[in-house]
Order: sequence, then structure tokens, then C-alpha cells
Amino acid sequence: MDTAAQTEDFEQERPRLVGLAARILGDHAEAEDIVQQARLRLHGTDTDIESLPAWLTTVTTRLCLDRLKSRTPLPHSEIEPEEAAPDIADDIVPADTVGVALRAVIERLTPGERVAFVLHDSFGFDFATIAAILDTTPAAARKLASRARGKVRTRSLRGSAADGLAPQGAGTHDWEIVDAFMAAAREGDFDSLLSLLAPDAAITADAAAIATGTPERIDGRQQIAEFFNGSAHSALAVLVDERPAAAWFLKGEAKVLFDFTLEDGLVQGITFRADPELLARVARRTDTRRG
Repeated sequence: MDTAAQTEDFEQERPRLVGLAARILGDHAEAEDIVQQARLRLHGTDTDIESLPAWLTTVTTRLCLDRLKSRTPLPHSEIEPEEAAPDIADDIVPADTVGVALRAVIERLTPGERVAFVLHDSFGFDFATIAAILDTTPAAARKLASRARGKVRTRSLRGSAADGLAPQGAGTHDWEIVDAFMAAAREGDFDSLLSLLAPDAAITADAAAIATGTPERIDGRQQIAEFFNGSAHSALAVLVDERPAAAWFLKGEAKVLFDFTLEDGLVQGITFRADPELLARVARRTDTRRG
């Protein structure tokens, strides 16, 4: 490709590249600088480029990654690949709608988390492509994005609670925390489950619930997340005595209530209850996490 044609093609890609870099870096002037560096790399390469948009995207993103690493005082730790969990990008706050409060959280993500989150959730890149850019595996790239979502989701829920916008009769946005937890359980989003649980969280159960087969007790965030991960598909959003909760239904009838105890925007405890008198007071409500 001759220089004039290459320059023309680059200029067509420039707005997209600036938008990409600005989303990752959070600074338009820095993004312009990064894209100019990508332009210099293009003019200085003798590589046979099969797809100019893909090549420029990779170079621009890696330049952004280098810039983020130079800003970050903490080392970027490697993440061990794990079995990929279902992606839930449509079920949480998209990266391109993050407000000022959440941008502070994004600033504290590791460079890898930030790049994976923005590329996937804002620009729809698949994890194979993100993995190639980050020089890792697709499973590890998915893990990075999932971990970032968990951090963003937790800050979003806590920020909502601070706004004092609770419905009549409920704690401050407590229903949002309950529904986010149950959505993460359904979708198998282990990191988000962990992010919503207090470190010393515990599950308990009344005698009637134990009789139906629920665990009597589970202690600790890790153990509770493992128990709920990928489960609770038959649980629906409910209110009981004006508290937001969830309940397992069978043939349209509530059989076990998941009664949440929330503190400081986190799940401190869940009590399984199956007392008939309590179940009689269970009422369905709109689930904020289901379409």
C-alpha cells in the first residue's frame, strides 16, 4: 500500500481509534496522543497487514495498556485461566454508560481488567480477540472482564444506596442488591457473587426449610458463592413483610423463601425459610434484573 493510500485509510479509522482510546484511558487528549503514536507505528512498519482496522485496533489498545501500566503503582498480576463462565454483559451497567462516580472505580481497575471490560462491554470484542491483544488466553480475558464487572456492579449498587431512592417500605435500594445477587447466581457469575457477599456472610435455615432439603448452615463468602453459582433458576423476586427477597417456586407456589440480611450494600446473610405462615405472606414483585 502506498503512503498516500495508507494515510487516507488511517484517517478514516482515526475517529474510531480515538473513541476506543478515550474510553480506555478516560482522557481525550491522551487518546489523541496514543492514536498519533499508532499512526507513527503504521508508517514505520514493514509488516504485511491483512486487515488495517484490526491491526490499528491491536496497536492502539496495546499502547493504551502500556500507558495504563505506567500509571498503575501496583503490579499487574497474572490471572490463572479458569473454565469460562457465561457472559452477562447485558445484565449490568455497560461501560459506555458509566457516570462520574463509577469512573473512579474504573480508574482503580488493573490495566488488564480495564482493557477487557471496555473492549468487550463497550465495543463488543470477543474474548479471543481480547486475549490476543492482552497476550493471554480467552478464559483469562473473560475472567478479567468478569472481575471488572463485579467491581463496577458493587460500586453501582452502593452508589444507588447512597442516593436514598428506595421504594416505599423497602431499605435503600435493597431490592437491587437482592436481584443482582440472584441474577449473578442464575448466570454463573462467580466473581459478582463474591463481590456482593460480606467476607463473614452466612447461610442459615429454619427447621421447615431444612426438612425440604436446604443446607442447615454455610459459612463464608467463598462457600456461599460456590453454593449459589449457576443455581436458583426457579427463584423469583418477592416481598415478605415489606422486605425484598427471593423465593423458590413450584407450580406457582412459594416453597422456600430466601430472606436476605444486608449491611453496607453487601449480603451479610441469607436465611432459608419454609414456615407456612411466613410463605403465606410472600408476594411477587418486579425483578429489576429480568427482562
